Amino acid sequence: MYEISICHLYPDLLNLYGDYGNIQALIRRLEWRGINVQVHPVSIGDPFSPDSYDIVFIGGGQNYEQDILHKDLLKQKKKPLTEAVENGTVFLCICGGYQLMGKYYKLSSGTEIECLGAMNHWTIGYEKRLTGNLVFKIEGLKQQSDSLVVGFENHSGKTYLGDGVTPLGKVVYGYGNNGEDGYEGARYKNVFCSYSHGSLLPKNPALTDELITLALKRKYRDFVSLQPLNDKIEAMARENMIKRLIRS
Repeated sequence: MYEISICHLYPDLLNLYGDYGNIQALIRRLEWRGINVQVHPVSIGDPFSPDSYDIVFIGGGQNYEQDILHKDLLKQKKKPLTEAVENGTVFLCICGGYQLMGKYYKLSSGTEIECLGAMNHWTIGYEKRLTGNLVFKIEGLKQQSDSLVVGFENHSGKTYLGDGVTPLGKVVYGYGNNGEDGYEGARYKNVFCSYSHGSLLPKNPALTDELITLALKRKYRDFVSLQPLNDKIEAMARENMIKRLIRS
C-alpha cells in the first residue's frame, strides 16, 4: 500500500488565512483513495530531515511571525530544506512561505532580510497591499474544462523571478506576483509557490492531485496514476467563481 509523509513547517506560526486547509485537502484526497498519510508538524527547535518527507507545506504569516522563526529557519533548517528542494521533494509554499524560499525580502523601510535562497527570486515590500480574488492559468494542468486556478491574494510584497525559476501561471484576474509582469507564483523542480490563499488546494482539486501524483511517482516506481474522484461540487464552485470574475 502506498503511503505519503507530509511535513507541515511552522504550523503554529505560518497559518494565515486558513492555509491549513491545504493540508486537509491533501489528507482527504489521499485517504479517499486508500493511500496512507502521515502529517508531521515541524516548528522552531525541531529537526528537519531532507529524506523523511514526500511533501513539504509552508504557509503564510505576517512579518511578526516570520521574524520569530527567522533565526531557526536560517541556522537550523536552511541546509536540509535546500537539499530537499534539490532532491526533488514536492513543496507547496504559500505567500510568506513563497517569499521565504527566495533570496531576500526588502522591506519598504529599505531593510533587507535574508531568506533561504533555495530559489532564485526576491521580494520587495511596499505600503500598498495587493488584495482580492485571483485567477491564473497553469499550462498543462489536467482539469475538466480548462487550466484555470482560483484563489485569494493579500500581500504587500512584490516578487520577481530570476534565472532558473519559471512562473507557476499567468494571471487572468488579479495581481499575482507583482501586478506588473502578468505572472503568478513560481516553479522550480518540484516546488510550487503561490500568493493564493483561500485555501488554494480545496478550491482546486486538480492542482492537489498534481502534487500528490508527483510525490507518488518520485517515491514508487510502480505508481502510474491516481484513481479519479467525484469532484462535481468542487468543479461547480470553481466555475461559479470564474464566471463571477471573468465570464460575466
